[in-house]
Amino acid sequence: MTQESLVRRGIRGFNAGVVALTEAPGIGKVLGKSFAQITYVGRRSGRTFSTPVNYRRSGSDYVLAAVMPDKKQWWRNFLGEGAPMSLRIDGVDHPGHAVATRDERGKVTVRVRLDDKA
Repeated sequence: MTQESLVRRGIRGFNAGVVALTEAPGIGKVLGKSFAQITYVGRRSGRTFSTPVNYRRSGSDYVLAAVMPDKKQWWRNFLGEGAPMSLRIDGVDHPGHAVATRDERGKVTVRVRLDDKA
């Protein structure tokens, strides 16, 4: 197994652990104030993906930051016009539309507008 595949396997394990913790009784409520799970369809593969993300509210939108964006791919699905996605918060899925932008320093922000205005 290559070092890269070990890293990817470790990241998948970490992500699965974060999702499990956000859904656990007690601690889930605490983590749920800043962590959510997004689900989206890959623009090239057509496959459905889910991953935990850190979020914050900004008015009626949710703002996701892609930490170390050059090492991640998920946010690229929302470039340009953006794409539909689902944001799972406190065990409830909220459909919405996400648009990713990258600033001059390379920071990537994904802004999500929920369909149900939750």
